[in-house]
Amino acid sequence: MKLPLLFLFLFLSFLLPLTISCTETKTLEVTATAYNSVESQTKKGDAVTAAWGDQLKPGMKAVAVSRDLLQEEGIEHGSELQISGLPGTYRVLDKMNKRWKKKIDIYMGKNVKQARAWGRQNVEITWEID
Repeated sequence: MKLPLLFLFLFLSFLLPLTISCTETKTLEVTATAYNSVESQTKKGDAVTAAWGDQLKPGMKAVAVSRDLLQEEGIEHGSELQISGLPGTYRVLDKMNKRWKKKIDIYMGKNVKQARAWGRQNVEITWEID
């Protein structure tokens, strides 16, 4: 009688959590540019409100993504991305115009010089989907 209880305990403790976890890690190469909270780059009259209504503030690790990444790759508003070559995690708080494909735009506050220095680079992004 003790052996079946041991198997039940092992299943519930170790194997069941493995079967419930359904997250998948994805990696994709995209073009990365940078943008700032200045009217010449954003909505006139409101340079700090992102597409979903989030308020962007200098120092935030935020990113805008092309809509194809939202529709086809499982990235969502609030998803966390790792960007190769940059430390930390960036949160998806903005989306780009429909014309862009396989592209991200890294938020760099009001530092236009830093954004221009970044330029256009190919990077790998990594994220998890449920």
